[in-house]
Amino acid sequence: MSASERALELAEVAARAASDKLANDIAAIDVSEHLVITDVFVLASAANDRQVKAVVEAVEEALLKVGAKPIRREGERDGRWVLLDFGDIVVHVQHAEEREFYSLERLWRDCPPVQLPADVVGAPSEN
Repeated sequence: MSASERALELAEVAARAASDKLANDIAAIDVSEHLVITDVFVLASAANDRQVKAVVEAVEEALLKVGAKPIRREGERDGRWVLLDFGDIVVHVQHAEEREFYSLERLWRDCPPVQLPADVVGAPSEN
C-alpha cells in the first residue's frame, strides 16, 4: 500500500510553502509501508531559528487553506526542529545542522521518495 492521494497532495502543498520561504533540501518520503500513523514525511531545512519558524508558519497556513489542521506541533519553542503532524503527513522543519546530524533520509532509506515538482525542491544546504 502506498501513500494516499490526499497525503501526496498535502505533501506537495507543504513542500511548496516551505520553498516559498526559501527552505533547503526539501524532500518527501513515503513511509506508509512502515508506519500506520502517517503516509508521508516532508523534510525541509532552514538556515537559522527564525527561518525555521517562518517555514513552519507558512506550511501550517498553506495546509489550513486546503483543509488540513495540525493534530500536534512539537519543538516550536526551540526553533531547531519543529514537527507538524497533520495525520496524513508529518512535516519536519529542521535547522540545517539538525537535518545533517539526524539524517532522516538515511534512517528511512528503505522507503521510496515522493516525487515533488522540481520548482519546490530547495537547493542543498552548504553544511
